[in-house]
Amino acid sequence: MIAREPTLERLATAKHLLLSPFGLDEQDLHRALAVIQQHKVDDADLYFQYTRSEGWSLEEGIVKTGSFSIDQGVGVRAVAGEKTAFAYSDDISAASLLDAAQTVRTIAAAGQDGRAKVASKKIASKIAKSRSLYGALDPIDSLDSTAKVALLGEVERLARAKDPRVVQVMAGLASEYDVVLVARADGTLAADVRPLVRLSVTVIAEKNGRREVGSGGGGGRFGLAYFSPEQISQYVDQAVHAALTNLDARPAPAGEMTVVLGNGWPGVLLHEAVGHGLEGDFNRKGSSAFSGRVGQRVAAKGVTVLDDGTIANRRGSLNVDDEGNATQRTVLIEDGILRGYIQDNMNARLMGVKPTGNGRRESYAHLPMPRMTNTYMLAGDKDPQEIVQSIKKGLYAVNFGGGQVDITSGKFVFSASEAYWVENGKIQYPVKGATLIGSGPESLKKVSMIGNDLALDSGVGTCGKEGQSVPVGVGQPTLRIDGLTVGGTA
Repeated sequence: MIAREPTLERLATAKHLLLSPFGLDEQDLHRALAVIQQHKVDDADLYFQYTRSEGWSLEEGIVKTGSFSIDQGVGVRAVAGEKTAFAYSDDISAASLLDAAQTVRTIAAAGQDGRAKVASKKIASKIAKSRSLYGALDPIDSLDSTAKVALLGEVERLARAKDPRVVQVMAGLASEYDVVLVARADGTLAADVRPLVRLSVTVIAEKNGRREVGSGGGGGRFGLAYFSPEQISQYVDQAVHAALTNLDARPAPAGEMTVVLGNGWPGVLLHEAVGHGLEGDFNRKGSSAFSGRVGQRVAAKGVTVLDDGTIANRRGSLNVDDEGNATQRTVLIEDGILRGYIQDNMNARLMGVKPTGNGRRESYAHLPMPRMTNTYMLAGDKDPQEIVQSIKKGLYAVNFGGGQVDITSGKFVFSASEAYWVENGKIQYPVKGATLIGSGPESLKKVSMIGNDLALDSGVGTCGKEGQSVPVGVGQPTLRIDGLTVGGTA
């Protein structure tokens, strides 16, 4: 058997699921795009999507809920200048495509020959370049139902066996099979087959009437076989350790102090406080703290921040973005100097730069916008232990919960879910209720030590923006930030 090239294989899969069952072919797509282009527009595209998703959850020792859904549809978009017209439908048919095309083309005035026949404009098809970062498998079928239930049961058993103080265990297993097809106004066709899985673990530990929560988990773009006994045990260890640590936590001190951030998931602070401010739409509109500052120093020397959608099997990676562009490794900040922004097609065109493969949307029912993929800071040369030992009095934040940022000012608020008070270079005790408060751009300038231990998160990130959620990755090495404000409970 001769294997087909991965890009062609993905395109064949997308056509099989999204065109053939509805009697559509490429000419139908060209016809709809030609209808839109009877009026003067700068860009237009069709976005077809088929998604199967499944979820299982365990609580109190039993699998209490299970869900399965199938969703499919098409979004039709026309762009003229800064204006966008958009229509979508869960009815995939030639009639609904043409109806949507006629609707969105009203965004622009008709050309001189507004009554031109649709067939008069011929578009030659071309296949977009893409990556091959993950297998085109359906993760839902990678384990049977019995094995999925047994996997969750093993999470329960392991967590309770770790420590008698564990009084409750909750676990969730999610799988998604997502197939997309993008047809652009210039005849470009792009497709992707995107598997995604995630295992989440939450435990509650109790001592002397006090209860604390800990969590762990991970995932990525692969099958459920990734969750081996060793991997499951690692997630359980993380969750139990966090809960037991917080049982002994004292109220966090407040004030301005040295803060050391752990590696891996704490990069979510970088994502929120800096990453969103580097997205093209905010900078085109001048509403970001980083607007108009390309080529200027925005961070301390040694700080290099990337957005990279090309890392194999990562939760935030894509073979092509949701506008049909191959993803890239984009340097945003290099040695403290701002080099550029994350771009989708529209904002790149309006800003006179090239798109970076960051046009993303939650589904066919949403518009694309510039979004992060995997955003992280490169490693430095310091030993992590040396960084912690450099603290005279301050906070060592190992893990984070929720947070928020104001894009215009860059100000952020983040809560630490696992943190320790450090004096004279030695960890004294865990603390609870520590909140980090500051400005993303100002915090980058206060980075004084960068560890050699860069790590990406375990595959749990979901980013929200303007009501849309997409999977992302974050990461960083251990960092020392001088003079960060901590809101505590002490």
